[in-house]
Amino acid sequence: MLNYFKTGIFLSLFLLSSSCVTEDDIYLPDTVEPNPEAGVHVQDFMWKAMNFWYFWQADVENLADNRFPSTSEGSDLYTEFLLSENDPGTFFKNKLQYSEDRFSFFNDDYVELTQSLSGISKSNGMEFGLVRIPDSDQIVGYVRYIIPNSDASTKAIDRGAIFTGVNGTTLTDSNYQGLLFGNSDTYILNMATIVDNRPVPSGEEVMLTKQENLQENPIFIDEIIETNGKKIGYLVYNGFTNEFDEQLNDVFGRFKTGGVTDLVLDMRYNPGGSVNTARLLSSMIYGTNTKEVFLKARYNAKYQQILEDQKTDVQEYFADKTGKGTPINTLELSKVYVLTTQGSASASELVINGLEPYMDVVQIGEKTRGKNEFSVTMVDDRENNYLYSPKRVSKIKSDNRWAIQPLLGRNENADGFSDYTAGLQPDFPLKEDLSNLSDLGDLSEPLLAKAIQEITGAATAKTDFSVALPMETITSSKMHTPMGDTMYVTDLPVIK
Repeated sequence: MLNYFKTGIFLSLFLLSSSCVTEDDIYLPDTVEPNPEAGVHVQDFMWKAMNFWYFWQADVENLADNRFPSTSEGSDLYTEFLLSENDPGTFFKNKLQYSEDRFSFFNDDYVELTQSLSGISKSNGMEFGLVRIPDSDQIVGYVRYIIPNSDASTKAIDRGAIFTGVNGTTLTDSNYQGLLFGNSDTYILNMATIVDNRPVPSGEEVMLTKQENLQENPIFIDEIIETNGKKIGYLVYNGFTNEFDEQLNDVFGRFKTGGVTDLVLDMRYNPGGSVNTARLLSSMIYGTNTKEVFLKARYNAKYQQILEDQKTDVQEYFADKTGKGTPINTLELSKVYVLTTQGSASASELVINGLEPYMDVVQIGEKTRGKNEFSVTMVDDRENNYLYSPKRVSKIKSDNRWAIQPLLGRNENADGFSDYTAGLQPDFPLKEDLSNLSDLGDLSEPLLAKAIQEITGAATAKTDFSVALPMETITSSKMHTPMGDTMYVTDLPVIK
């Protein structure tokens, strides 16, 4: 499959039923296709969807409402434009995407993309990051964690393991993508150890095989740490996947009944996901006052004007129930400790920014990725204004499986702040150490140890926070999935 993505974070708008927005409610350009014999129906779908919904529509000359005299069948100028690129992906990037847009992308199979939004992918279960050796083109891989019930979970490999080669070939800038993210489902990792602060091949090998439809539960660790008179909830949360919202609420139920007084939310490897799940998680942390604003959405000028003219509310509020109607278990905290890296993006950043007006958010680790925009999954379902809905799969044009994920808007918090494209800066900067990747949840693991020290005011088993081999991660396994750094919502404001 063709999987094009940006190695950053994006907020995706995922499901819209036809009852929310109909073609009678919203003006769209003429949706009559050009001559189907021209073979440009994919590009036609892309242009018409982007012309109405794209956040930067007004900044892209090719998307201007007056760009073509007509976009209906038989329009020679429009058809010539659609034929200007043979490949739909190239057309999207070169002709429709705004030059400063880091996160919009496309996929040639909407099924693969939408499964990824549910945490389902083809994977061997090893989540890893890649770093570059200083003054070299060589790449080193390090294991962040292993997904349970995966192929990797059955092998002799775990968090902190380091590899420098694949199938006997040393990893470099020019070959790591093909070796690790190519078409081969099975590869052999050439492992290494740290000697004198440098990775040295150990001679050990680990064979891993990708499996279809592996679903990751984003709740990796949830436990109560009792130390120095404190009961600290510790949650390693690796993705905002709404299929696990009920389990997430159960975790906070256990925290609440267990007498948790403080919370460490570990989102260092969380690239984003469902906006609604971010809202629910924030409610579990802070409170369930449904009159308090969690976020304000801002769309492109065309759609924003429609909403403003009809006085449609573009705000999301804290929640008191899950999507299934279960009461939210909330800790009602006034302070939360959040662990972050450059891999923390999108919905992870949304939680931090959304909570800032209401409570003290203490950020420990690295600055985040810096993605404040959200996007929408669009397919060739013209009767539903190109918006993907799982209930309307039969309505999607059968000979067009392409999907686009363009940025639709930007989220602000209750104070109107959204300017964090350079990332959210930590209160306590602390990089992960390639030579000291302790197990997640270990009280001596540096980032967790720092949080516990700040909570209790007492030194922990790990009091030396010096970093021997600070990591500058260039990419990760999650960034090479269709989901990438996605953040998506399940609804749009209703237009009456």
